[in-house]
Amino acid sequence: MSYLELDFKVDPVNPGSDILMAELGEIGCESFVEKEDGLTAYIKSDVFNLNALTSLQILHSLEYKVTYTIVKVEDQNWNAVWESNYEPVVIAGKCGIRAPFHPENKDVIYDLVIEPKMSFGTAHHETTSQMIELLLEEDLKGKKVLDMGCGTGVLAVLSAKLGGIDIVAIDNDEWAYENSLENIVKNNEEGIKVLLGDANLLNGMNFDIIIANINRNILLNDIRHYASSLNKNGVLMMSGFYENDIPVIKEECLKYNLKFDRYICNNNWVAVRFINNN
Repeated sequence: MSYLELDFKVDPVNPGSDILMAELGEIGCESFVEKEDGLTAYIKSDVFNLNALTSLQILHSLEYKVTYTIVKVEDQNWNAVWESNYEPVVIAGKCGIRAPFHPENKDVIYDLVIEPKMSFGTAHHETTSQMIELLLEEDLKGKKVLDMGCGTGVLAVLSAKLGGIDIVAIDNDEWAYENSLENIVKNNEEGIKVLLGDANLLNGMNFDIIIANINRNILLNDIRHYASSLNKNGVLMMSGFYENDIPVIKEECLKYNLKFDRYICNNNWVAVRFINNN
């Protein structure tokens, strides 16, 4: 399987890079590396559509100057790409995210080993780090947990470390599916069940806590599935969208009696928490 590397320079970089990242996610880009002058995105060669790329709104905006190059990246080069860009991350002083080639972090409670390859979810981006913050504040002991759009599986792994049970991780990308399986083994959490697919797999499943770090459009489409799979007084945590998207997310959740609790925000990206009142 071959991927394309899309390298962007964005001026001004903030919030231009965040806007660009959100738009790239809509056309199939799976992983991102943020840089001082922009970002690098990765997309499967057979998914890439040049017309979709050139139609991105930010490329036609008078507020931003965006230039880019496109090169093909073979699978065997991916580890070298990440080793040159992937630095360890510590969230809330409690949870460390590092690659296998980094030394163990003995200063945190939860030391997670995540080799991302082409999958999203290393806590370098605000959305993943915010979901980790929410999880660290949640009582997961004995709770059934779903990690929807699991990417690297990092949130599922942390949920297991926090005492979650019967954990299910789902992603519709085969690479993310395989990557999650690998990272689960690396963290000795083989009890996590990983599935390849989308929210349609949730029929008949029930959870106490559902976490979904995807993007606004997919979340809006899938909230109905989450609500039907969430136990009474269960918690739904979502991220992958901006602060000004909260009203439309709240409106959709209200249709299913999901009560808005709170949100956290960083660089305009947010993570929200809802409670099931059904």
